Amino acid sequence: MNLAVGFFDGVHLGHRRILACADAALTFRTHPTAVFAPERTPALLMDPATRRQAIAASLRGPAKPDAVVFLEFTREFAATPPEGFAAWLKQAYPHLGTIYCGPDWTFGARGAGNAELLRTLGFAVETVPFVEVAGESVSSTRIRKALTEGDLVTATACLGRPWRVVGEVVSGKGVGHELGFPTLNVRVPAELVRPRCGVYAVDTDYGRAVANWGLAPTMGDRAWTDPLLEVHLLESAPLKKPTALAVDFRAFLRPERRFASCADLRAQIAADIRLARGL
Repeated sequence: MNLAVGFFDGVHLGHRRILACADAALTFRTHPTAVFAPERTPALLMDPATRRQAIAASLRGPAKPDAVVFLEFTREFAATPPEGFAAWLKQAYPHLGTIYCGPDWTFGARGAGNAELLRTLGFAVETVPFVEVAGESVSSTRIRKALTEGDLVTATACLGRPWRVVGEVVSGKGVGHELGFPTLNVRVPAELVRPRCGVYAVDTDYGRAVANWGLAPTMGDRAWTDPLLEVHLLESAPLKKPTALAVDFRAFLRPERRFASCADLRAQIAADIRLARGL
């Protein structure tokens, strides 16, 4: 049995190159820095459930139900010396073949362990080279930066698919209905990266949609105090409002801005819809 190790946030092209070599994966539920340096914890690209599904789908062959193991990263675990973690690996995976990891993967207390150390301890380890897109290495950090800048071209190219958000559908203020463009209002999980505020062409289980991520400043006193994803479906609407919605970000259409009147906003939304339909 071959094992892929890493955090795999976003399960991007580089991660999938590693996972495609393995039958199982070992990762953490939360980012390690959340335990000992929460101020440095990056906003994530995926919630744990979505990440687990994406990891399982990227393993070679059909993944077994227990193929993806999420460890709990605690202070006690963080203090484990590399040799202790290696001993745990041998016990947890008695039929372990080859371990696959990225070139920068480390483990054990203060990240003192690496692939070379595991080899000296008798493990078979293969480091998988970085994937490059447009001459630069693909990384979760690069994708987060692209999303905060509204650069969906780079984010999508590095992910190998559109960036997906799965969020709870919450009650709105009825403004969309008043404008003639009713929305499903999606609360983006707090741990996820915040994309650039603006209007996006997105895809959902109900087809193409236009989504505004932001505060809806034209609404004045009725604007949101925290950013919300307002999704206007273009093709079909569910008979019953869903409790959650998966949204795939396809293209950044324009920045969010305050309009002089609701009539101006209505005209702009109609233009956004025409643009989204034409993509």
